[in-house]
Amino acid sequence: MGKSTELQRCINILKAGGLIVAPSDTVYGLVCDATNEVAVKKLIQVKNRPLGKPISVFSDGFEMLETLVETTRHKEILKRLLPGPFTVILPSKHIVSPLLESERKTLGVRFTTFPWIQKLVHMYGKPLTATSANISGRPPHYEPKGFIDDLPAGKRQLIDHVVDFGKLPHNKPSTIVDLTGSSLQLLRKGDLIPVSEHTFTSNRAQETKKIAAFLIEKYTHTITSKPLVFILEGEMGVGKTVFAKGLGEYLGVVDIVSPTYVIYYEYPVKKGNIKLFLHADLYNIEESEEFSHLGIEDYLTEGTVICVEWGNRMSPLFEKIKEKSKVIFVKMDYKSETHRIISVKEL
Repeated sequence: MGKSTELQRCINILKAGGLIVAPSDTVYGLVCDATNEVAVKKLIQVKNRPLGKPISVFSDGFEMLETLVETTRHKEILKRLLPGPFTVILPSKHIVSPLLESERKTLGVRFTTFPWIQKLVHMYGKPLTATSANISGRPPHYEPKGFIDDLPAGKRQLIDHVVDFGKLPHNKPSTIVDLTGSSLQLLRKGDLIPVSEHTFTSNRAQETKKIAAFLIEKYTHTITSKPLVFILEGEMGVGKTVFAKGLGEYLGVVDIVSPTYVIYYEYPVKKGNIKLFLHADLYNIEESEEFSHLGIEDYLTEGTVICVEWGNRMSPLFEKIKEKSKVIFVKMDYKSETHRIISVKEL
């Protein structure tokens, strides 16, 4: 069955109050119309979810999100976290079934970059439930068969359709961020852990790579006519090359090596509108005159992603780069031997 046919079939099921098992950017989920109380009750029955325990919903973008929850005080941080593997908790506007809200009348909302779910929510035109396909208290599932096999026969009959994308990567469920108080609160840690609206924490190389992948995915969605430049700053060994490798792996480049002795390497890319990845290391640049021979400004063209380690040394070129590019400044600091704080700022 083609993807468009599958999407239309799911839409028809959702309109009829059906319940679907579907893939997401994290785990397989249980999806129904979040405004249909009969469908929501069926979902709660399948999950054995205690009444009063909230369930999050998918939005297809900021416009829908603003109809579901109060966003006035938090627009800046929402733009930094979304789209991405985050669930944000905000005061509900009571558009969805009250069974999905918390006792405090808050609602968890997701805005994912997973194309299939994004398209489904957009085509359906209403919020859909965003809860993992598992019985409450049991682990989430990365394959639909495991979930279906886990269900008693009576509950299995409540599932109207399964969208099978095979085995998903073992990403953790989304990070849950409560924005209802005076400061950001983490309720559940996923793969990406924000400690403020500008800052993430990483405890291992793989987490640093996932932060890099999240950022490049987020910002390549927002630019169409400018190159994207990541300027990395941090002490030796803090993980700048690991971050660069995370960018490269997202773009399909797996053999990233540190270009310390040649200043930069360029890698051809075929990822959406991105055609080239340039990875530079300015550690050995000592004189400002040396920049005139590098030619980095020649790469400031549409469809290029540039990552510059020791980017704080590129002040002679900075104004030109800022004028022609979307610049993301990334500062990496040691918190302990394995723990890093990664601060992100748009310039």
